Amino acid sequence: MSRNTSELLGQLKIDRDTVSETPSTPRKTLLAASIGTIAGVVIGFTGATLMADDQPTVEPEQVVSITTPVAVTSERAETVLNASGYITARRMATVSAEVMGLISTVDVEEGMQVQQGQVLARLDDAKARVSLDFAQAQIQVLQAQEASIHARLKEAERQYRRFAGLRDKNYSSKAQLTQSESSVESLKADLKSARANIEVAKLEAERQRERLEDHIIRAPFAGIVTQKNAQPGEIVAPSSAGGGFTRTGICTIVDMNSLEIEVDVNEAFIGRVSAGQKVSANLDAYPEWDIPATVVAIIPTADRAKATVRVRISIDNKDPRILPDMGIKVGFLAEEEASL
Repeated sequence: MSRNTSELLGQLKIDRDTVSETPSTPRKTLLAASIGTIAGVVIGFTGATLMADDQPTVEPEQVVSITTPVAVTSERAETVLNASGYITARRMATVSAEVMGLISTVDVEEGMQVQQGQVLARLDDAKARVSLDFAQAQIQVLQAQEASIHARLKEAERQYRRFAGLRDKNYSSKAQLTQSESSVESLKADLKSARANIEVAKLEAERQRERLEDHIIRAPFAGIVTQKNAQPGEIVAPSSAGGGFTRTGICTIVDMNSLEIEVDVNEAFIGRVSAGQKVSANLDAYPEWDIPATVVAIIPTADRAKATVRVRISIDNKDPRILPDMGIKVGFLAEEEASL
């Protein structure tokens, strides 16, 4: 019994060496882990610090590669003056007819390229053809009259020569000779008048031919049709003489080679603009596209209401993307930039 009691008491005895050693192991492990964590943080902070210190050496290369387009933008922005305006055409015409008539055909559509002299439309020319035929018939009548007078003149001249020969031999009277001479002179005058009438008739025929030609509407210059204003069956006239349903034009043609830029510059800054100055232009439709241009002229008058002066700018490189009435922004370059 005592043995069992002592064994039980021995089991309940606390081994302090074991207890002191047992917690030491996790403490050492925790301490080692803490030291490792602190070392990692220190190393990470040191690495971050070193990366931060090394950043200036890497940053210039990145800045150079990234800011290359920005440099171009800054060069483009270095201008002495900025302004806005529109694309305008120096050669633009609304083609109409010189005579009033009914439209028979219209041979163009919007966007069509036409050449100078190309037929755009035709009017009903029935009456004009009749007038031309009548004028040509008048010429034939007068030519026949001329031939008749010419024949009578030849007969009168023979009579005159015969009476003159008989007069020398006293076989005819002086009165007969005088009358024969008068007939010759009269027929010569009639012949001259008939020839003049023929010339007048020819001019009238030419006028009627031109009037007939006016029924064909042709392109005054090469360009592109931007508007079609009439259809077959409508009445066209040089001016609105037939009411609201009378057309005054067939179509509108624009010469794309005559496109240029017009801008209004504040009169306070007009001194920064000069003829021949280089300009960088950007269409509102294509803002990233730089269009080289040159100042053509400064219109020598100011707008009192807006306090602006109009400036004409020519487009150095023509392009089909540039269309009339497009909005555009321009920058007038400095002289040193223009020389570059």
